[in-house]
Amino acid sequence: MDITYYVACTVDGYIATPEGGVDWLTPFHGDDDYGFSEMYRDVDGVLMGSGTYEFALQQKTWPSKDKPSWVFTGRSLPLADPSVTLTSDEPAKVVEELTSKGMKRLWLMGGGKLATSFRASGLITDYMIFVIPVVLGEGIPLLAAGGHLDQLDLIESQSYPNGIVRLHYQSA
Repeated sequence: MDITYYVACTVDGYIATPEGGVDWLTPFHGDDDYGFSEMYRDVDGVLMGSGTYEFALQQKTWPSKDKPSWVFTGRSLPLADPSVTLTSDEPAKVVEELTSKGMKRLWLMGGGKLATSFRASGLITDYMIFVIPVVLGEGIPLLAAGGHLDQLDLIESQSYPNGIVRLHYQSA
């Protein structure tokens, strides 16, 4: 199973403000989708934490109706779409189940705590990190503190005229 943590973060390593806001990304939206369409086309499903899910619930339409999504939560949350499954299972158990169903590639959408639990279990195969030229000073980190040392191999890097840098790493 390939699991890609495809995420944008600030230069100081945050994926959102302390309240979960991502308005700081708005000035960087434009004609370039930074490879998102290709990545999304190639995944079989989406994995997300409850904070990311609650943010998506505030949007006008569910962003991934064409892909099944698993939301990791211990809370009872409304279902945004029939394609959504709420789970309180550990990441390794869910990945094992999805692998048995023939899924080969998943997008770990966020957030930082969920990515940390996937990393702790050795489940993230690819890190596609877009460093945005913004400093927040505080917020939700790319990965929560703690854990073990992971050596990553740089596969590719690309800079964009607007200052964004894409880093693609694979677990060593």
